Amino acid sequence: MKKIKDYIMRFIQGFCMALADSVPGVSGGTIAFLLSFYDDFINSLDRLFKGNLEEKKKALSFLIKIGIGWVVGFLLSATILVNLFNKKIYFMSSLFMGFIIFAIPLVIAEEKKVLKGKYYNIVFSILGCALVIAVALLNSSSGLVKTGNLSHLTLPLAIYIFFVGMIAISAMILPGISGSTLLLIFGLYIPVMTAIKAVLKFNFSYLPALVIFGFGIIFGIVFFVGLIKKCLKKHRSQTIYAIIGMMIGSLYAIVLGPTTLDKPMKAMSFSTFSIVGFIIGILVIFGLQSLKKVMEKK
Repeated sequence: MKKIKDYIMRFIQGFCMALADSVPGVSGGTIAFLLSFYDDFINSLDRLFKGNLEEKKKALSFLIKIGIGWVVGFLLSATILVNLFNKKIYFMSSLFMGFIIFAIPLVIAEEKKVLKGKYYNIVFSILGCALVIAVALLNSSSGLVKTGNLSHLTLPLAIYIFFVGMIAISAMILPGISGSTLLLIFGLYIPVMTAIKAVLKFNFSYLPALVIFGFGIIFGIVFFVGLIKKCLKKHRSQTIYAIIGMMIGSLYAIVLGPTTLDKPMKAMSFSTFSIVGFIIGILVIFGLQSLKKVMEKK
């Protein structure tokens, strides 16, 4: 019974991470943080590549359980939620704002022991916030590069896809700005999602681009995860303050979200803000907290 419960719990965690990762707005790392398995997730990724045989086995078992839920969630997003995002951008942006605004106090409460009495580290919150805003400001209506159709690869485009994959995965595992938002900024969100849909329909002309993107993700995990693990272990207070700053900064990225669509729209304003979406975002965050409490019960 305990094993079944563990499988269900990890599936739900991975599923929720994928929903966040695949739609611009909230990072999957934020979900992991809110559901209190972020440290386990980061440590497992690190041990998979750098641990001994026993550590690799445990890490692989953990990540497979998370991964199954993630794959199911991502496929659902690629086929359904992306269309919803494109058609109901202001509603979705409002939902994410409600989610983030009410998630920040929960993160502070979760980490109050390492935050209390170290308020001088708020400078890291400012830096984290500034970093996310700076990344969001890089956005233009067509992205940084005209990537075109990923079924027709050139060497410069292949290199670009690799490095963007590496950068995007770092955002996906860090609470704050999502990897999908970075893909939007670098002009690869629509092309990558289109490629995934095409491969799911057995159009394998897009497969080489996705393989290169995948190698970029693997390289990014190897490079960034170890760094994040060290920061959480040796400088946890500064790191948590920085994460809170990135979450605050992501609100600005969400407001600019509509300008990054394939067919750019105006940034979200008071007139386009959806109070219903905002309330649903709040309910989602409280739903996740309730789920967390259920998971923690033996």
